[in-house]
Amino acid sequence: MSAYYPPVDTGLTPLFVDDTLLIVDKPAGLLSVPGRGEDKADCLASRIQAQFADALIVHRLDMSTSGLLVLARGEEMHRLLSKLFRDRLVDKRYVAVVDGLLKAEQGEVELPLICDWPNRPRQKVDFDIGKPSLTRFRRLELDPVNNLTRVELEPFTGRSHQLRVHMAELGHPILGDDLYAGAAEGKADRLLLHAMDLAFSHPLTGEALRFHCPPPF
Repeated sequence: MSAYYPPVDTGLTPLFVDDTLLIVDKPAGLLSVPGRGEDKADCLASRIQAQFADALIVHRLDMSTSGLLVLARGEEMHRLLSKLFRDRLVDKRYVAVVDGLLKAEQGEVELPLICDWPNRPRQKVDFDIGKPSLTRFRRLELDPVNNLTRVELEPFTGRSHQLRVHMAELGHPILGDDLYAGAAEGKADRLLLHAMDLAFSHPLTGEALRFHCPPPF
């Protein structure tokens, strides 16, 4: 990772909190968990734990991605929530702005992914040893003037950089992506990818929980 400049800590107010879990809106540019080295200790987990000492990260977002994250309060809820994610019982939807005009109104990308080890953290498509990954997309808005498309992305698997690689492979990289966008990286001052919607059943009560966080772009 290059030099890390996390956003100024102005306090993170959970969008939802009870005795068992937290929902927060992670800002772009902030690591979900600590990176290697003391200079990468500042992260969402540490900021939240300063307020809620029992908070534990259940899943992650890329540093450059903003949006909804779930944290468990305590080991037992961490186990239960982790199982929900592992069993793909959590509905996750993202919004992104991609380069070019996407012709299809909706569709899916199914490509096997694996770490491009000499160039990590980059991921790559590998039909021999890559792990299966599936993303569904839905076109939200075309911007012919700027040659851009706003899309909703629904990952059915949770591979590293899945949405970023899939859109790039589709020929429509996400703006601001420093790994996969090529020239389109410079069309935004951040990665235009945001975890917008999250839905799952509360592991203890069975209550249907749905959260929405509008994108800041």
